Amino acid sequence: MSKNLIFMLVLTGLLFVALQKMRPEPTQVPLLYSEFIADVQDRQVERVIIDGQEITGTRKDGRRFQSVRPSAPDQGLMDDLLYYGVIVEGRLPAKQSLWIQLLITSFPILLIIAAFMFLSRHLQSSIGGRNGPLSFGRNRARMQATEDLKTTFKDVAGADEAKEEVQELVDFLRDPERFERLGGRIPSGVLMVGAPGTGKTLLARAIAGEAQVAFFSISGSDFVEMFVGVGASRVRDMFNQARKVAPCIVFIDEIDAVGRHRGAGLGGGHDEREQTLNQLLVEMDGFESQTGIIVIAATNRPDVLDPALLRPGRFDRQVVVSLPDIRGRSEILQVHMRKLELHEDVDPEVLAKGTPGFSGADLANLCNEAALGAARVTHERVCMEDFDEAKDKLMMGRARPSMVMSEHEKRITAYHEAGHAIIGRLAPDHDPVYKVSIVPHGRALGVTMFLPEEERHSNSRRSIMSKVCSLFGGRVAEELILGVEGITTGASNDIRQATEIVRHMVMRWGLSDKMGPLLYDSGNEEVFLGRVAASGQVNISQDTARQIDQEVHRIMMHCYSEAKRLLEENMVRLHAMASALIRYESLDHLQISDIMDDQPPRAPRVVQPAAAACAADEDAPETPPSGEASPDDDQPPPAVDGDVVGES
Repeated sequence: MSKNLIFMLVLTGLLFVALQKMRPEPTQVPLLYSEFIADVQDRQVERVIIDGQEITGTRKDGRRFQSVRPSAPDQGLMDDLLYYGVIVEGRLPAKQSLWIQLLITSFPILLIIAAFMFLSRHLQSSIGGRNGPLSFGRNRARMQATEDLKTTFKDVAGADEAKEEVQELVDFLRDPERFERLGGRIPSGVLMVGAPGTGKTLLARAIAGEAQVAFFSISGSDFVEMFVGVGASRVRDMFNQARKVAPCIVFIDEIDAVGRHRGAGLGGGHDEREQTLNQLLVEMDGFESQTGIIVIAATNRPDVLDPALLRPGRFDRQVVVSLPDIRGRSEILQVHMRKLELHEDVDPEVLAKGTPGFSGADLANLCNEAALGAARVTHERVCMEDFDEAKDKLMMGRARPSMVMSEHEKRITAYHEAGHAIIGRLAPDHDPVYKVSIVPHGRALGVTMFLPEEERHSNSRRSIMSKVCSLFGGRVAEELILGVEGITTGASNDIRQATEIVRHMVMRWGLSDKMGPLLYDSGNEEVFLGRVAASGQVNISQDTARQIDQEVHRIMMHCYSEAKRLLEENMVRLHAMASALIRYESLDHLQISDIMDDQPPRAPRVVQPAAAACAADEDAPETPPSGEASPDDDQPPPAVDGDVVGES
């Protein structure tokens, strides 16, 4: 009120001054000073008023005039005026009106008062607002109104079981009396667990969109600051706002940033993260009930969360959002293909079979890369050829055909990749070879890609041993062709993968006859130090550690010998496949089958020009058989789909 009053006073004063200045004055004819003196001497001037340098007056004919006296002194002016009978009028200095004097006197005071009020309001908004320098204690959750939530369960594909789990939340938010009448209580918290890119955030938005309630979203890292107590303040403020608009959903993404296990003994027990976690525990299930507030959190590391956070009453339910299977991948592709201009030859089911282990984010990226590739080569529509190229790019890395390789290096790479491919075809229970190429992809000089025939959720000992044998195929091929002294460093990545697999066999999976079905490595990371010194290893004696090393060495040497035996028995095929790779640079699974059947490889299909239509080629290779979903942490690494091996 006082601010408006001051504004009105200032505006009134300015208008008054403007009106004073705008008063009309009689019309005056400007005269030069010399003309004015001449008129005086001709007795044409009746009256004058001298005000400093300005001379105004009236002629005898009644016309008014105005002139300016030069700055040079003119002592005879008054004598001339009096001599020629001109009436000289004097005028007192003009006095300012009372209002103008009051305005000029009070304006500095009003300006100081206005500045003080502005600063006071700014400081108050800084302390209680969201954008000021002192607003770090306020909630940073972004609230979305119901009309802004357009995501529904129709936009979430490939997660049918997860949608069924959270359907109860939607029903409760729509009609809570139906559950409360029977004495039921909806879970106050739901923890979504899954690999990155599986759609946890999308599913949370779909819940809010289906229920048509307010939706708060925040990241776990937004709570933690350098000042102790700030995160706890933000948690309190977030739940206070949620109570005002309940029923609502509070979504916390990457909750492991604030909900990690307490009690490390490092940095004291009252650091900022622990204070924030304690406040979150109290708000979710403390003295005050949180009726109508459902907390949904997402993480891909549930093993590091504090047990108090996972207990019933806080996060009552855990929803696993797993990688999609073949049907799920097909549905996800159909969702992302809605925005694309597709050719008739594009089949989502065929693409789903050739993309095992892809998450929803990977499939979205596949569609985007296919669209970009089609636009790059000026295709009018996105065709199957564009999807195949995009899939190879994502699985094997971007091709680098411009990289210069010597003939000797090209020959070594060809034999290296041929060794991987042949053992992959001959080893029992091994995933079929999908493609072999000596065109550099990413950081590798050559790649060999395998795709499983069917969905797998576990791996046998035979398939794991075959995997290790195929990893040694490249190095063994170099040894057979170039001799021991000619072996290159191209198998470094293969050796690393093989060593990790065999150590898992011995220490985690119980697949060693000598060491037995015992756990020698828990595989748990130190939750307070991250991936550092403490590796979570079970206490074992030095003698047991020596036996483990000996067993790992024995298994690897056995696989190496088995790979060498297979290649020695198939030297003709090894030479034939290496020659075909040198000639064509890339071989698909049909050409590989021709070589393994002791037949000359068929000519590769010709890629149609960019301007031509993307019609399906009758001679194009068939899409490889369907693959498997990526296994969980307890499954061996070789089961990862589309595994690229043989990096040179």
